[in-house]
Amino acid sequence: MSDFRESRAYKYAKFAATDDSGKTPKYVKRQCGQWLEIVDNKTDYAWFDEDVYGKIEKLLRLMVHPDLGGSMLEGLEDYALLFIAALFCTKTPDRRRYYTTGLLEIARKNFKTFTSAVIFIIALLICPKFSRLFSVAPDLKLSSELKVAIRKIIKSSPALEKHFKVMRSEVRCGLTDTEYTPLAYSKDKLDGKLAHVFLADEVGAMDSYPVEAMRSSQIVLKDKLGILISTQYPTDDNGLLDEIDFAKRQLDGLYDGRQHYFSLLYEPDDEIKNDWQTNDNVIYQANPVALNNPDLFSDLCDKRSLAVLYENKRENFLCKHCNIQYRGLGSESYIDIMKVRECRRDADADFWRGSRVWLGLDLSQTDDNTSVAMVTFDDNLRLYAKVWAFIPKDRVDEKSERENVNYKRFIAAENCFACGGEVIDYGAVERFILALPKLFGVEIMQCGYDRYNALSTVQKLESDEYNPIECIELKQHSSVLHTATKLLKEKILEHEFEYDDNALLEINFENARCTEDTNLNKYVNKKRSAGKVDMVVALINAVKLAEVAMLEAGRDFVVQY
Repeated sequence: MSDFRESRAYKYAKFAATDDSGKTPKYVKRQCGQWLEIVDNKTDYAWFDEDVYGKIEKLLRLMVHPDLGGSMLEGLEDYALLFIAALFCTKTPDRRRYYTTGLLEIARKNFKTFTSAVIFIIALLICPKFSRLFSVAPDLKLSSELKVAIRKIIKSSPALEKHFKVMRSEVRCGLTDTEYTPLAYSKDKLDGKLAHVFLADEVGAMDSYPVEAMRSSQIVLKDKLGILISTQYPTDDNGLLDEIDFAKRQLDGLYDGRQHYFSLLYEPDDEIKNDWQTNDNVIYQANPVALNNPDLFSDLCDKRSLAVLYENKRENFLCKHCNIQYRGLGSESYIDIMKVRECRRDADADFWRGSRVWLGLDLSQTDDNTSVAMVTFDDNLRLYAKVWAFIPKDRVDEKSERENVNYKRFIAAENCFACGGEVIDYGAVERFILALPKLFGVEIMQCGYDRYNALSTVQKLESDEYNPIECIELKQHSSVLHTATKLLKEKILEHEFEYDDNALLEINFENARCTEDTNLNKYVNKKRSAGKVDMVVALINAVKLAEVAMLEAGRDFVVQY
């Protein structure tokens, strides 16, 4: 048996862990570094079983690549060999598989379905007798793509073909009496399975239910394995985001428990995402195959050029080929979300202490979203903002499903508050606003509001016994808001705006669409927007008051008309 350290899997892990060219994303580097400690016998919680790898290597030699004609050991990509070696050969001290979950976030055209097919053929051959394997995808056609790839490999491999039976609805292995069945995402069909190995394909196109249903079926199994594979998707409410977040927490050392999670997160580092138009490393970090495939890299560069020129091609390129979450822009979009995200900063409550602030209030219908925005500026007229949303407590699940927004996630992050029942409790909103001076140590100068649905709340804010707030009505029309709308956009583009980390606010910016009046003045139009924009509207209301205050003080924000 050859030394594993001479294998392509080990050499790729070594390269990825030490790569200083910028072509390997940081979380892949971190995962490879941690795994190499196991392989090099530097840990006591896991070890690498070279005997099992030797068996897998032999199986890969017997498999014939249907397109290349050679052995699968030579035909697989380096990252795929690493993924297989880590999942099947990393063991606990009592010889169980160490990793129970394998997460692969990777862009299109990196042969992820083909890699999954190889993993399943190996599992069918080495899993305990009578094991059951399942794949789950948004629809049966996509789930069956894995079966198609398995069939191609088996039919191309004479040494394996006689041991497998490919049927209409499943694949059976005669050597081990194991079987694989593709499933479609359906809440009434996933429960009750016993999945020794499962694959969730395109996790970003589903919610978390399919993965959790499969995991629940594995509770009593010793050598269980779940494989999650996907590109990024433009929606916020999908199962991939939480999996990626959890994987990053583990790799960052922010999670105390050991969840036996192996992840290869091929997404660009935050530091270079906004340079996607010119930085080649954005492509390399999302597409490991492009490192050694100049044709693929050249094709991706061509797609990038088109995405720069045409906004309607940008969403597909960024999500599917760069693993950057992005929602497409319409012809009247307010501002590119990538520009907005450049202004994000870590939330810091102490920053606000002693600040004079202006508030913006968007009180919508009682069963819809309400938002409060707080802004201030420094001596250089740099704008800072913090924004909150309020939604009816008994409609959180309904709104999350209808709007494709994971409100529970934002409630946990305290960027959104659920109050009332079927309708919003305006009293909770009023108490929150009146408590801001105590919570953040700020001095509230004014609060801007739209008259619609706000008169009762405004009256209570202005007549508060201890901390009355001056409220200014702002007509929601371009004649009033166009300067603030343009000022906020210019501050964002000039990097003179910062907001406390808030993904829900970013979604509102993605949704925002503008309307021009006959004088070419713009304002955010709720009816024409692609979703909820109440947080952006509240923010613009607050910016308007800050702008007026500066002008009255003899200082000019200099809005370009």
